[in-house]
Amino acid sequence: MDKPLKTPPPYPIASVDHALRAATMLQMEGGATVSQVAERLGVARSTAHRLLAMLVYRDFAVHGEDRVYRAGPVLELAAHSQSLVSRLRAAALPHLHRVVGLLDETTNLIVRTGNTARFIASVECRQALRVGSREGMVFPAHRTTAGLLLLADLADEELDEVYAPRRYRDRPSERPDLARLRTELKRLRRNGFAVNRERSEHGLIAVGVPVRDRDGTALAGLSVSMPGVRYEPRRLQALVATLEAAAHALEDDLSDGS
Repeated sequence: MDKPLKTPPPYPIASVDHALRAATMLQMEGGATVSQVAERLGVARSTAHRLLAMLVYRDFAVHGEDRVYRAGPVLELAAHSQSLVSRLRAAALPHLHRVVGLLDETTNLIVRTGNTARFIASVECRQALRVGSREGMVFPAHRTTAGLLLLADLADEELDEVYAPRRYRDRPSERPDLARLRTELKRLRRNGFAVNRERSEHGLIAVGVPVRDRDGTALAGLSVSMPGVRYEPRRLQALVATLEAAAHALEDDLSDGS
C-alpha cells in the first residue's frame, strides 16, 4: 500500500502555518488586506499585520499604496491565473458551504496545473472526526478525486505530454502507469464522477464531480472528503447528486458572471 501523503507534523507550529496560508492566499487570489487575512486565518489584525510584514521582508509579498498585499517576486503567478482562481474561489464558496450544510462533510474545490492538483478552497464540516482543510495544498493529480476528473477531460496527446517520461527523468517511480490510468479515466468519463478510496491519504474517502465552463471544458473539481470509517457505499448516489447540483449551480454563476 502507498504511504500516506501530506501527513500533519506531530508538533505543528501555528505561526508558520498561518504565514504559509497567508502566502498561499496572495499567490492564488491576487491580493488581500490585513482584515481579510485576519478573518481567513482566525487571528487578530495585529497578528495578521506581523505575518504580512515578514512576508514582505522576505519578498513573498508586496504592499501597495492601496493597502492591499499581493504576491511578491517569490510567489508571483501569471495575472490570468490569479484572476481565474480568484473568480472560481469567490463563486464556489457559497456552494461549498451549502454542500457542507447538507452533508456535514468537508468540501473542496480543486484545479489542475500540469500533473498536480491544487486545493483552492476548502470548507470544513462541524463533526469532531473530520477531514481538515486542504486549502493551498498540492497533490499529484492522478492521486486525487478532482485531479482524475480533470485529467479525464484531456485528449490522449495532452495526457501523453503531462506524463511524458522526460518530466520524470529524476523520479521515474512517481510516473503513473499510463495504460492503467487511461483505463481508469475512460471509466470516469463514462460515470461522470470519481471515488477516491485512500488513494491520496490513508483513512480518507473522497467523492467528486467536475465543474465545467459554458463550452463543456472542465475547469475544476468539486469534492467531498470524509474519514473512511464514515463512508457508506449505499450513500454514493446521494453524494454524487448533491455534488452535481452544487456544480451545476456554480457553473450557472460562472456563466452569468463571465
